[in-house]
Amino acid sequence: MPNILSLRKFLLLAGDIFLLYLSLLVALFFGFWGNFSWEIFLEHLFPFSILYLFWLIIFYIFGFYDLDLLRTPFSFYTRALSEFGLCLGLGMIFFYLIPFFGITPKTNLILNIIIFGIFALSWRQLFYQISTSRFLTKIGIIGENIQAQELTGYIQKNPHLGYKLTAFLDVKKDLLQQIREKNIDILIIAANLESNSQLAQSLYQCVPARINFMDLSRAYEIICEKIPISFVTQTWFLENLKEREKGFYDKAKRIIDSTSAFLLLLLTSPLWLLVALAIKLEDKGPIFYCQERTGKDRKPFLLIKFRSMIKDAEKEKAVWAEKEDSRITRVGKFLRQSHLDEIPQMLNILKGDISLVGPRPERPEFVSQLEKEVPHYHLRHIIKPGFTGWAQIKFRYGRSVMDSFEKFQYDLYYLKNRSLILDLRILLKTFELLLRRE
Repeated sequence: MPNILSLRKFLLLAGDIFLLYLSLLVALFFGFWGNFSWEIFLEHLFPFSILYLFWLIIFYIFGFYDLDLLRTPFSFYTRALSEFGLCLGLGMIFFYLIPFFGITPKTNLILNIIIFGIFALSWRQLFYQISTSRFLTKIGIIGENIQAQELTGYIQKNPHLGYKLTAFLDVKKDLLQQIREKNIDILIIAANLESNSQLAQSLYQCVPARINFMDLSRAYEIICEKIPISFVTQTWFLENLKEREKGFYDKAKRIIDSTSAFLLLLLTSPLWLLVALAIKLEDKGPIFYCQERTGKDRKPFLLIKFRSMIKDAEKEKAVWAEKEDSRITRVGKFLRQSHLDEIPQMLNILKGDISLVGPRPERPEFVSQLEKEVPHYHLRHIIKPGFTGWAQIKFRYGRSVMDSFEKFQYDLYYLKNRSLILDLRILLKTFELLLRRE
């Protein structure tokens, strides 16, 4: 079963790349009206290709490929205008502060971004209308349970994913006939399927229908991008966690972590003095807040942040953070909104306490509680925790045991599927959320 959402995003990206070069051609045609030639186009091709690479990164970070955003036109167009303005500014910096390409486009750069903007917005509207009304992957389900109902609701609420629930099939009727009548592409099996059972024999007769068969747990994982705890058993970990195969990934990730943390510390070093001064001026308390967290293999470490709460905020006991927490100082509120309070965690990354990407480290007091109430929770500690993670970009800030229960299902997904590509995806999405202050 392919990841339809990834395929759609790829098609959207491919269309954008084509439209970028088409818009460049049109811009140069009108910009050099009467004097246009293919030599002029080739002269602009290489420098604009470099610029387009940065534009595409900006589009990704700002969520230009989030198909769900197309359902809210006002938010979509507002964000698109901001992105195009940023791209225009980047283009000016690129051509005038790095004058190595022999061209200094002014009118052509503006024409390019305007024409591409028109093309890109029209392309998205057309793509969304076609992809949500046609070319949907039709899904049928056999069997009913809570997870099947949850998956059904998720598919119906998210048509941009590219799936359409056609029907729950009746096992008492001819399955092959039902599949052909409903024109089903993927059949999800939510019922217990045992070898040589009547259901298994009936499904075997459906092989000539040339459709994909998939068990509910795998379908749920692909579509919802999380793994329900109810699907997970001890056997699941034995079959899905291949830690010996992660050797190269772990080494490469450590190099990336250390390099990125060092660069971020270097770039943000001028802010440290200003932040420290602001914290001291407000209440003369300590600049940093070091809090014990549980790391890989349950080893404790001190997570470092700029202090954003009043002194001795948890003198009595550890409590879950609240959305409107009265313990947050005025300076702390700004630090949290701008995420500057998180910068010192780069020191934790350099020390090897945490990684850039991984399950968010919890406090030992909460870990003890969650291990009693959330099955298999202790196994999230077999990998290094992270500055950001899959659960952080997919779910809201955890403020309760129930929130942690939900987030652990995303942690399981990351535990099974982690890779450098998934880490990059998480980092880019994190940048987008930081810029949107979510």
